[in-house]
Amino acid sequence: MFTHPETDGSDGRIMPTVREAASEFLSSRRIAVTGVSRNPRGHGSNSVYQRLRAKGYEVFAVNPNAERVEGDACYADLASIPGGVEAVVIATRPDQAEATMRECVALGIPRVWLHRSFGAGSVSDQAVEYGRRQGLQVIAGGCPLMFDPTADFGHKLMRQLLIATGKVPKQV
Repeated sequence: MFTHPETDGSDGRIMPTVREAASEFLSSRRIAVTGVSRNPRGHGSNSVYQRLRAKGYEVFAVNPNAERVEGDACYADLASIPGGVEAVVIATRPDQAEATMRECVALGIPRVWLHRSFGAGSVSDQAVEYGRRQGLQVIAGGCPLMFDPTADFGHKLMRQLLIATGKVPKQV
């Protein structure tokens, strides 16, 4: 699965910086976003979905309770996406994150980003631990829109603030 450039020195586990992991994640061209809502106002998942689509990514909305969102087809789960994906943004409640992480492992999806800005977001310690044990690259916090090539000035400022407060990890 994912190979990291450097170890953390304690258990031999390899730890890339969040910038390196974000770059690898955003090099994926087919990305699923879970939790995209039929009512987009105020939903971070919809913002991520919209920006990735606008930047030319082949992006897939996942919500078991919707057939269409943002004018596009919506899928009940990751397995339903024709041709699969290379990466997943989990933007659901944290209690749903582990099930999605297990689906990523089962489908061989190597990169997962658990979305979080100021609140709890979608980060689940159990999901993070499980995904990493299975060899996935897991970014636990922050947002793909905080990193180039998808970032805007506001998201870049937010990234600095959230790294300083620990909501975005310095290493993955």
